[in-house]
Amino acid sequence: MTSAAPRRRGRPSRTDAADAPAARDRILAAAREEFAERGYEKTSVRGIAKAAGVDPALVHHYFGTKEQVFEASIEVAVGPLLNAPGSIAEGPLDGAGEQLARFFFGVWENPATRNALLAIVRSAMNNEAAAGVFRRLISAQLLRRIAAQLDLPDAELRAELAAAQLVGIAMLRYVIKVEPLASATPDQIIKRVAPVIQSHLAGP
Repeated sequence: MTSAAPRRRGRPSRTDAADAPAARDRILAAAREEFAERGYEKTSVRGIAKAAGVDPALVHHYFGTKEQVFEASIEVAVGPLLNAPGSIAEGPLDGAGEQLARFFFGVWENPATRNALLAIVRSAMNNEAAAGVFRRLISAQLLRRIAAQLDLPDAELRAELAAAQLVGIAMLRYVIKVEPLASATPDQIIKRVAPVIQSHLAGP
């Protein structure tokens, strides 16, 4: 009787392959939890695999390096934010500042997405590789798409300034928790910041 050829390390078996979507989802969920709890530096592929209940080689098979796992987990986590350009396109440009601010803080105020966003920001603050992934994703998929909606001079700079304003507030409110900003209501913040965002996006 001929024995079956050994399966290459890290490649899913037929059973695993049928369960591939679920395995990938478990790995991504575990990665987000690990990055949130430990930060980028202290998170390992082995730790992600253990939390997901899979072999570390399977993580490499589906995603590659730790940096690539981080990028995949970011893309899932910030998916709602990447829809922001669509919210601008839905209405007239004279209301874009409030639309973008309300959309942005709505995502941050949602408990389902806040922890993942906190993990991303904290990792990007402390590790250049993580920061590079964050910059590439935000630049390519968010800022350029916002700029494409603006038929104005310096559209990319305008989009970057608007994003910098919002991200800076998020850092102070959700990460550093500076008072009274941390305790202010979203509506109070939006009322103050929307005109500034509007000026970046559509001002002279």
